[in-house]
Amino acid sequence: MLEKYKTLAVVGLSSKSSRPSHGVAAYMKARGYRIIPVNPKEAAVLGEKAYASLEDVPGPVEIVVIFRRPEHVPEIVDSAIRKGAKVIWMQEGVTHEDAARRARAGGLEVVEDRCILKEHAKRFVSEGI
Repeated sequence: MLEKYKTLAVVGLSSKSSRPSHGVAAYMKARGYRIIPVNPKEAAVLGEKAYASLEDVPGPVEIVVIFRRPEHVPEIVDSAIRKGAKVIWMQEGVTHEDAARRARAGGLEVVEDRCILKEHAKRFVSEGI
C-alpha cells in the first residue's frame, strides 16, 4: 500500500517539530508523499494548508494516518469511509477493534499500532529506494 498510495491525510498533525506526527510527516513528505494536515488547531504544517476535518479536505484522500488517542478513532474512521479513503493507518499505540472492523466492512484496508515511517524505512530505505 505504501507503493500504491501517495496521498496521506495526517489526522492530528502538529506544527511542533518535537511531536512525533511532525517528524513522521516530514519524513514521508521528503520521500515524495503528498501530506495533507488535518488538525483544527493548525493553519498550515510543513508548508501545507491544514484542514479542520477530513470532510474539509478537497479532493480524494488515500491513506488516513491517525495520530489521535484511540477514543477518537471511530469518528475518524466514519469520516474516512464517507471521504472514500483507501487505508486507515493507526500509528503506534493506537488501536480500536470496532472501528477497524467497521473500516474493513466499508472497504478500507486497516493497519493498527504501526509507525508508517518505520514501515516505510523497513521496506524501502534498506533497498535504496
